Amino acid sequence: MLDTAQGRPAAGVRVRLYGAGGDHELLREATTNAHGRLDQPLLAPGEVKVGRYRLVFDIGAYFAGSSLTLADPPFLDEVTIAFAIAEPGAHYHVPLLVAPWGYTTYRGS
Repeated sequence: MLDTAQGRPAAGVRVRLYGAGGDHELLREATTNAHGRLDQPLLAPGEVKVGRYRLVFDIGAYFAGSSLTLADPPFLDEVTIAFAIAEPGAHYHVPLLVAPWGYTTYRGS
């Protein structure tokens, strides 16, 4: 994650990965490190299955701890990215560039 409002990695952001089936099962939870990355993949290579998933980033809590002046409640509290895996053997990296007022993502390399 990159905090585009402050021009630095977004450290300490809670990230949750859910299966997007009917039960929305929580698969893993982690926190970004000082580089705005997770220390390890949310799914090990053998755990990656074809299907739909959701990533939820708790950015409201992250920005609340910053020096930025924010609305109360914040415009963005959680950022949810719904995506699908079609090739379990391929590399999937989901970068998030975020500010308190907007975000962008893409399938990284």
